[in-house]
Amino acid sequence: MSKPKNERRVSEDRAMARASTIRSSARKLNLVAASIRGKSAAAALTQLTFEKRRVAGEVRKVLQAAIANAENNHALNVDKLIVDEAYCGRAFVMKRFQPRGRGRSSGIEKPFSNLTIIVRENKEESKKREKRVSKKETTSKAPKKAAAGA
Repeated sequence: MSKPKNERRVSEDRAMARASTIRSSARKLNLVAASIRGKSAAAALTQLTFEKRRVAGEVRKVLQAAIANAENNHALNVDKLIVDEAYCGRAFVMKRFQPRGRGRSSGIEKPFSNLTIIVRENKEESKKREKRVSKKETTSKAPKKAAAGA
């Protein structure tokens, strides 16, 4: 007797990856996550590679995991993937103390965050691209013949 299979948290044309306890505040992490939302997966990876923020490396790892999940677990086309969702939230806060003058101490908070990235296969864009290519082929042939005959 095995356990029943878990239901998928996302639809069939999507893949997800999560990272918990990233050593950064959610506010800083969200700046990087917001910069890749809606972009193609390849463009997002390129942007994260050259991003100057420290946390961009962690976001890049999670994005690579989401792309790998899409390819290996869900058989999605890697070339058509776009970043559908990228969001983060607070995990926990380590509290430490720093000794100060006159025998006092002050608190230091070291926040951690969770990151979730969902990629999906963009079927609409590939259909639009196919239509554009077929229209260009038909329209580009007609003016050339007219120009050559004139």
